[in-house]
Amino acid sequence: MLLHLVADFGTGDLAFAEVAQRFALHLPDARIWPTAVPPFATLTAGFVVAQLALGDGPDDRAVFHNVAPRRDDPAARRDNDGERLLHALLPNGVQVVGVDAGHAFSFLAEAGAELRPIDVATAGSQFRSRDLFPAAAAAALRGEGLGEVLPAGSVPAVPSGRLAYVDGFGNLKTTIDEADAPPPGSEVEVTVAGVTRRAVRAGGGFAVPQGGLAFSPGSSGWSLPDGSRRRWMEAFLRGGSAHAAFDHPAVEAEVRVRPVER
Repeated sequence: MLLHLVADFGTGDLAFAEVAQRFALHLPDARIWPTAVPPFATLTAGFVVAQLALGDGPDDRAVFHNVAPRRDDPAARRDNDGERLLHALLPNGVQVVGVDAGHAFSFLAEAGAELRPIDVATAGSQFRSRDLFPAAAAAALRGEGLGEVLPAGSVPAVPSGRLAYVDGFGNLKTTIDEADAPPPGSEVEVTVAGVTRRAVRAGGGFAVPQGGLAFSPGSSGWSLPDGSRRRWMEAFLRGGSAHAAFDHPAVEAEVRVRPVER
């Protein structure tokens, strides 16, 4: 089995190695692939998890994620208590286990995931990803320790107009759907975290000349239960970094796009 491990401790961090080792104990046949996201960025985690779980890949795969800012209760935590652990079964048969924090499950819920709570303690360790969750996740992937299916609306909806992910080339992947973007060929103003740049609403990033900024459908997206397909827009600077061009905005920042009036 391919097991994606998505978390907000860097892939070179000891924490990733410890969690991977504990999963190897409980799932000895799994091939573990780690992916890091920025600290506490539940929207980015949800975006990454959805791309991995809903995209093409082997049938025998699962995703575990833990980006848990423990913001469900602002008071002091007793015994390091935090958010609950959920199991998601997707229409394509892929299973996801992760902490129910922020928007971590929003994209999966929209895509038709069946969500169930997992019977595991939410307190008792500062390092729940290592000490509590691997054994519970392994059991959940076998169908053990699962509660009743949660009703619709149990997790927040996908927020529109946000910066979801910054890739290694500095492309800014947003939660603006292609269907909601201005028409192709138009000149637009893109504002990210208060910084505005002009761009061309293009059909693809390379539809602009070298040095040009495009606002175009990116490589991220997946199918929805009604047969439609999410295709997310991104800002792409050909030959450079859109992230740098917008002064390095943090993920989850607001993104606004409007046509330029002539």
